[in-house]
Amino acid sequence: VQLQASGGGLVQSGGSLRISCAVSKSPLDHYAIGWFRQAPGKEREAVSGIMMSDGRTYYADSVKGRFTISRDKASHTAYLQMSNLKPEDTAVYYCATGFLAAWQNYSPELNSDFYWGKGTQVTVSS
Repeated sequence: VQLQASGGGLVQSGGSLRISCAVSKSPLDHYAIGWFRQAPGKEREAVSGIMMSDGRTYYADSVKGRFTISRDKASHTAYLQMSNLKPEDTAVYYCATGFLAAWQNYSPELNSDFYWGKGTQVTVSS
């Protein structure tokens, strides 16, 4: 299983960015694709995930109302539209695939429950 992330970059506070994550093949019958992020000196945290089969989603409280996740089932790709970005959104964003429940109950001890892609930097300037 390979995950290819794209997008990210530098944006001013209040701006928008879109990142995407394509999975080479589904490792699970019912899997989700989504993102985690890790800021310098902080633990990795779950951001958002989407079930590829039925579109159920998970959002961290800190991004609800600002981030929107979507998917394209045919290409096994998920997209994260990030709007009204804040400096505290600055982090390396890692795409991953796994069970959606693992996003909801995430802790670093669950990292082995996911397939991970390379991180992409998102920087929000104030």
